[in-house]
Order: sequence, then structure tokens, then C-alpha cells
Amino acid sequence: MVFFLIAIATALLYAVGGMFMKLSNGYISPLPSILSYALFALGVHLQIYLLTRNSSLGMTGILVLGLDALCTVLLGVFLFKEAYTSIKMAGIALVIIGAIFLQAEGG
Repeated sequence: MVFFLIAIATALLYAVGGMFMKLSNGYISPLPSILSYALFALGVHLQIYLLTRNSSLGMTGILVLGLDALCTVLLGVFLFKEAYTSIKMAGIALVIIGAIFLQAEGG
């Protein structure tokens, strides 16, 4: 359970880092740029922690990737009012479902 919570935190750091990257206007605005780099660095740190606690590089990476996709879409929809077609949402759902299945199988 702790592993999964850390994976969620890692994905949130990556997603919020991406949000600040968008707000940095191509890394021109200083504060969003610094926050973007800092959040990505913290995300990498947590992902390295996960990898040292789990023997499966692929499963850990896929789990964080799926969670990151979900967090990024939610940020886009709720903060940036981005629209997603049903086809795009189905594709995102497949990525997330795949990550869940692979993690369940990988233990």
C-alpha cells in the first residue's frame, strides 16, 4: 500500500511539474520554470526510491506512467479547461487499465 501511495505522489509531482512547464511559456517565466524543474527532480527522486524497493523496473515505470497520465488529464480538464474526445478518453483509459493489470500481475 505504501508503494502505491508513493507511486501516486510521484505521478502527481510529474503532472504538476508538467503544469508549471506549460505555465513557464517555454521556460521564459522564472518562477514556473524553477517549480517545474524542482517538481520533476522530486518525482525522479521518488521514482528512484520505488525502483530500489521493487525488483521490476518495467512494472514500476508503467504504474507511474499510467498514474501520471491520469493526473495530467485531470489537471488539463479542471485547471486548463481542456476538452477530450471520447476516443482520446478511451485511449487514456486503456493506458491506465493496462498499468493496473501489469502491476497486479507483477505483484
